[in-house]
Amino acid sequence: MKQELAQDIALMRYSMISPLIVGLPDEYRSKEAYFRAAAARGTLHPNGSFIHPAPTSIKRWYQHYQKNGFDALLPSSRSDEGTSRKIDPDLEEQIRYLKTAYPRMSAAAIFRQLCTNGSTNRNELSESTVNRFLNNLALKEKTTNNLDMRRYERAHVNEVWCGDSSVGPYLKTEDGKKHKVYVIALIDDASRYIVGIDVFFNDNFVNLMSVMKSAVAKFGVPKLFNFDNGSSYKNKQMDLLAARIGSTVHYDQPYTPTQKAKVERWFRTMKDQWMAEIIAAGNVVRAADKVDFQELSDEVSHMVQMAMMAYDKKNLDLADEVIKYDDVVDKLFCDIRRIMNVTARRSALI
Repeated sequence: MKQELAQDIALMRYSMISPLIVGLPDEYRSKEAYFRAAAARGTLHPNGSFIHPAPTSIKRWYQHYQKNGFDALLPSSRSDEGTSRKIDPDLEEQIRYLKTAYPRMSAAAIFRQLCTNGSTNRNELSESTVNRFLNNLALKEKTTNNLDMRRYERAHVNEVWCGDSSVGPYLKTEDGKKHKVYVIALIDDASRYIVGIDVFFNDNFVNLMSVMKSAVAKFGVPKLFNFDNGSSYKNKQMDLLAARIGSTVHYDQPYTPTQKAKVERWFRTMKDQWMAEIIAAGNVVRAADKVDFQELSDEVSHMVQMAMMAYDKKNLDLADEVIKYDDVVDKLFCDIRRIMNVTARRSALI
């Protein structure tokens, strides 16, 4: 119980016995008569309800005050505070196991699981009790180590490109076997535009470099590449490539996918929409006996093009995007004018 509430309750109790502190009022023949009258009169509880304590309770408060003063009127905490009376050790162990093995499992899902396997029923335990237990468990064991990461966005295009790879659909080749396909993508942080994407049988640096080369040829060189710590990204060849094209590479902290949330969100959209249709067709592209790899690559490009068009119509403020690209052009022309002015001054000195 919070200290402020405990003090309010003590003050309420004191207000009911305070007339006896200076002596028994004349209108009462005895203290027992006063206790009965005070109980019938009642008082306002700090929680807003009007209560009528029992005469014996008021008598006990008076005796405690006489013996130990105001602190004796403070409500005592439960001897088993911090533990649940409804959740026994066996049930507690089951809840801990379910939450540890399945961290995303909600309190409602855990409660249903406990009812299903016969560990408890809705007459013995409530869902809110399980929810309170899990909240206390999270506070005690600090089950999450996630850092506080706020939403951010770069001011201009080509400042940061985020790259990642994801498992794509299976492709049935001429030998009749299904092979796993990987999708490698680069997304611009400011505009959320997919600047580079393609499909491969292997997730490695060579294929990543192919996507980067195509993206740079179309959209120019970004100031910074943002990758995770996978072997395809964090290697000497990547640092050398970035140095040669005049860019830098930033590697995210391990186990922090939120640092490249935009490309992660893009892959989720891809799986929820495009890949969901493929899986529904038998987890093989168009359920054909054999599919050309270039056909799959073209299909991914078409999917990206359609998604970007829909994104522009529904989610982007086009005026803001025009301003972003205009800012890039303005900065470029400013640099050109500055170089021309410097060149002119040097020519005049000669």
